[in-house]
Amino acid sequence: MPQQDQIVLTVAQKGSPVAYGPLLAASFINADNVLPPVSIRYKEAALIVESDKSSNVSLQGKEGDVIYGVENVAKALAKGCPDAKLYGKREELVDEWLAFSARLAGDFKSVLPALEELDHHLQLRSVLVGYSLTVADLVIWGAIKGSTIAVGAIKKNALTNISRWFSFIEAQPHVYQAVDAMQKEINLKKKTKTASKSHTSNYDIGLQDAEEGKVCVRFPPEPSGYLHIGHAKAALLNQFFAQEYKGKLIIRFDDTNPSKEKTEFQDSILEDLTLLGIKGDVVTHTSDHFDTLYQYAIQMIKDGKAYCDDTVQEQMRAERMDGIASARRERTVEENLQIFAEMTAGTELGLKNCLRAKISVDDPNKALRDPVIYRCNLLPHHRIGDKWKVYPTYDFACPIVDCIEGVTHALRTIEYRDRNAQYQWMLDACNLRRVHVWDFSRMNFVRTLLSKRKLQWFVDQGLVGGWDDPRFPTVRGVRRRGMTIEALRQYILSQGPSKNINNLDWTSIWAINKKTIDPIAPRHTAIFTEGKVPVKLEGGPAEVVEEVRPKHKKNPELGNNKVAFYHQLVVDQDDAQTFKEGEELTLMDWGNAFVTKINKEGDKVVSLEMKLHLEGDFKKTEKKVTWLADTPALTDVELVDFDLLITKEKLEDGDDVKDFLTPQTEFRVSAVADGNVRDLKKGDVMQFNRKGYYVVDVPYTEGGKIVMFSVPDGASKNRYGVAK
Repeated sequence: MPQQDQIVLTVAQKGSPVAYGPLLAASFINADNVLPPVSIRYKEAALIVESDKSSNVSLQGKEGDVIYGVENVAKALAKGCPDAKLYGKREELVDEWLAFSARLAGDFKSVLPALEELDHHLQLRSVLVGYSLTVADLVIWGAIKGSTIAVGAIKKNALTNISRWFSFIEAQPHVYQAVDAMQKEINLKKKTKTASKSHTSNYDIGLQDAEEGKVCVRFPPEPSGYLHIGHAKAALLNQFFAQEYKGKLIIRFDDTNPSKEKTEFQDSILEDLTLLGIKGDVVTHTSDHFDTLYQYAIQMIKDGKAYCDDTVQEQMRAERMDGIASARRERTVEENLQIFAEMTAGTELGLKNCLRAKISVDDPNKALRDPVIYRCNLLPHHRIGDKWKVYPTYDFACPIVDCIEGVTHALRTIEYRDRNAQYQWMLDACNLRRVHVWDFSRMNFVRTLLSKRKLQWFVDQGLVGGWDDPRFPTVRGVRRRGMTIEALRQYILSQGPSKNINNLDWTSIWAINKKTIDPIAPRHTAIFTEGKVPVKLEGGPAEVVEEVRPKHKKNPELGNNKVAFYHQLVVDQDDAQTFKEGEELTLMDWGNAFVTKINKEGDKVVSLEMKLHLEGDFKKTEKKVTWLADTPALTDVELVDFDLLITKEKLEDGDDVKDFLTPQTEFRVSAVADGNVRDLKKGDVMQFNRKGYYVVDVPYTEGGKIVMFSVPDGASKNRYGVAK
């Protein structure tokens, strides 16, 4: 039983729709430290049943009284915690919108008018009432979020004002954190139930000295390329532990190399993180601390812990490998300070030198063999211009900035393990507090490159169309290929923070994606242009007849297609090759027909004659055939499939990527599709019956081809034999 001084919100996890509104209101109240706090509990059921009352949400006050229902609970939370300002200044208008939320719980016919009214209201507004978020925004957002009918109606009817408002609410930290917290609770219960299964990830890693409310983690991408799924794992894990310990997540751009970094990359990383539901409590840059880092470098020189070295790069690399001391290692402090000043000024002498930490000459851990900590670069920095001519290396800057920004736990991939001792040495050399380091395995996929340098090579060589190429493992690349954010997040989080190194197969992540898209992908029909076979159908209508059929038989909310019926059809050559005269088959979604005549030229079927037999039993036929009425509504489409870029499962050190290029990685085939595909927009995912899932890359334009990319399903192969 709850304590008497507690306010307890109980949410039914399986409620339909989920009571997001009250959950978000409680999240806002608790995040702003408004008293009294709300204790959030979840019930693994569809309803909360108490006496004769049933609801999917309840609120128990300090005096023990219980309130039921989304609208009532939301009102009670907002009024009970006035300091949270969830009612704004127009309480009566907020109440009207709370009552309006009930209209979003009906069927399509009743929901659509309500959404159109809401869309009109938001035409010139950012929020529902006044100029700040209120509990009305939270409840209406939650009603839409929990309704597949409402979400489908918004997408189908292009309600752009709602879409803009919905995205704005979803981007609020208190909103996505509350939704993630609930999902985590659901996942935790699932994990508990399946704990005996070997594939379940273990997040109970016990961060050393972690205290609730005091943990601070960071995700430090370099703005030198687009976010790939390896980065996404690091970002999601850091977010997970920040939320797990009610701590802080810093997004910090490691912008220490002007030669590679661009504002374009930085902006794209932030956009992709937002799509993944990741928002830091603060966004910082290593360049924010350049002055401080420079002073630490000066102090290290004065302490005899760093020296300037003009050894040529190849010789320096060889000496480090062989454990040979640099001839410049014993330069005096005065000489080092003078040369470092030359480096700072970017003079001819300075450009010949770098600054190295004076750690060890021959330590078995080569990361400790006097690493470079500062080097010259005369290119302007994308944020601060030409202020600096010297820049710190990541290995020097990262531990110091971690300490400065309050990071308690540095989570990073296991490839940095050899540099952990170096990380701690830098902190000790600067007399800074230590930071706990936790290593986790990086995501390695077979026949896939995650190195930004190697990916950049593919871009520079013109082997791909850019960083968003569907063959690239970037977040933008896999999204363009048809990966959903939901599936991507689910798969990455399922890997957990384990240190075990595995080469992952793409089939597993695409299989998860299939489960996400299958219930919402409308069905269409396409026939390959090459070798398509005309069919004269006896008994078919002499004039084109159109009928309305559902786009998805199991999801009527997706709407309907117009299906044309006619006595002239086209079918695929591959199907026609299997037909026999006199055979009865099924024309999918129409009825049975007999094959009465097969006309061939050599081995190729050039035409067919059939006789409609609607009295036939489709359960008794062996072949279920896709077809299209041969009418002017047929629409040209180009279907594109892809193979992985390299042939070797894992490149080893010393392997040249040019030796392992897949000869052909893009496959294009023309087809004709039903005219309904003209309504599809860029990014829409659909399924061609018996051909698989596709995502629209180039939508319909008059006289042009629709271009669609094959979306792998984790199991089948394409018609070229390439694993999908």
